Amino acid sequence: MQLSEIATLCGATHRLNPAIAETVPTGFAIDSRAVKPGEVFVAIPGERVDGHQFVAEVLDQGALAALVVHHRLPFAKTLAPYTDRLLFVTDTACAFQQMAQKILTAWNKPIVAVTGSAGKTTMKDLTAHVLEGVTSKGFKSLGNLNTSYGLPLTVGRMISAGADPRDFDLAVLEFGMSSYGEIKRLTEIAPPTAAIVGNVGTAHIEFFGNSDGIAEAKAEIVDGLQPGGLAILNADDPRVSKMRERRSDISILTFGIDADADVRAVSINNDTLGATSFELRTPRGDVSVNLPLLGKHNVYNALAAAAAGHHFGMSARQIARQLKTAAPSKMRGELIKFANGVTVIDDSYNSNPPALIQAVQAMANAKGFVRRIVVAGEMLELGEQGASLHRSCGQQIADAGIQRVIGVRGLSRYLVAGAMDAGVRDSTFCETPEQAAEQLLGELQAGDLVLVKGSRGVRTERVVERLKAALGGNEQ
Repeated sequence: MQLSEIATLCGATHRLNPAIAETVPTGFAIDSRAVKPGEVFVAIPGERVDGHQFVAEVLDQGALAALVVHHRLPFAKTLAPYTDRLLFVTDTACAFQQMAQKILTAWNKPIVAVTGSAGKTTMKDLTAHVLEGVTSKGFKSLGNLNTSYGLPLTVGRMISAGADPRDFDLAVLEFGMSSYGEIKRLTEIAPPTAAIVGNVGTAHIEFFGNSDGIAEAKAEIVDGLQPGGLAILNADDPRVSKMRERRSDISILTFGIDADADVRAVSINNDTLGATSFELRTPRGDVSVNLPLLGKHNVYNALAAAAAGHHFGMSARQIARQLKTAAPSKMRGELIKFANGVTVIDDSYNSNPPALIQAVQAMANAKGFVRRIVVAGEMLELGEQGASLHRSCGQQIADAGIQRVIGVRGLSRYLVAGAMDAGVRDSTFCETPEQAAEQLLGELQAGDLVLVKGSRGVRTERVVERLKAALGGNEQ
């Protein structure tokens, strides 16, 4: 889509020269540090930094244009050479969201929205992968672009770098939130025809007080379904299952392991690391599934994806075939086998108490390892319950039979204390991921299985990066 057409979608005024007006952007960006040549930079006023401060810089480095608010532009004289590359609006965030909303409204194809307190990115990726069985023209969120800024960035891929909305038959989009009203806004931008709610846990509990508050915020995705839409709900999570009562004008499809769900897994076997087998039961029949992902939590992710596949007319056999070729999302359960006999589960992208314990249980079930080590970074946004939740996780890690615990930063010292109190005497606390990596390198031996997990802000991926650098080549 040409820049002049994008300006119209955003409601922007401009003085674009004809050549620039007719140019198709290569993409969109809101982080000035990550802008690539040919992209449109959306200057967002943040809590600490205003993107308008970097408009001249990104344009000088090759950005095609910038979406801006006039009165926020500093040093206006320095922008004189760029007046033909500025799109003026009254609110950049709202204009960017308006653009995405108009694109999707005109597109008018099925939208599957995915949310949950833990594992929603993997659930989204698995759902998109399964639905490749019914269309080769699917579209999905990349990574975890799931906010009111991330969603427009995702939708922007439909109209940039030569893409056209007509290239796609359906979209699988991830919806995230950290406060009330965020998911509601996302459903206004991208009204789903089907919505998956994976679980309700303690992520972001600092902002809600308790899990009931989190459930209410997550339920906004059900409230925002298009009339006649479908809610795909986890029957094993009472707070999620209760969401079926919110609407009488939609259909409900449930998935689960323990409950009597529409789509269900039985006879689960996850003794082998990185591989889980189970019997999938669907309204169209039963089939054996070999899922190349570890842990019971990924069975739930697979069931949600299977439910979506069923909704779009797939047979149980078709669903099983797609699940068999799935792969873990980056830094979300990736398996790394080093030549020295050490195996690492890289689950370092993010963490919260339920997700941490799920990953620990998965490694505890895996056979064939001499020692199991958990590197657990601090879990953020837990509010007043932070210390007690960390301590409880430490106790549960010990109960799972883990032999070594390394806590990284802040409140993880309470996790270490909880593990030690529960019997894991070989537990230590490190201030940084770099310290944790050096400690590991001094003690790792063949037969060790290491789980690395922590909240995004703790950067526990640096532990994995350091191990890769020190231990040389590895095979996935």
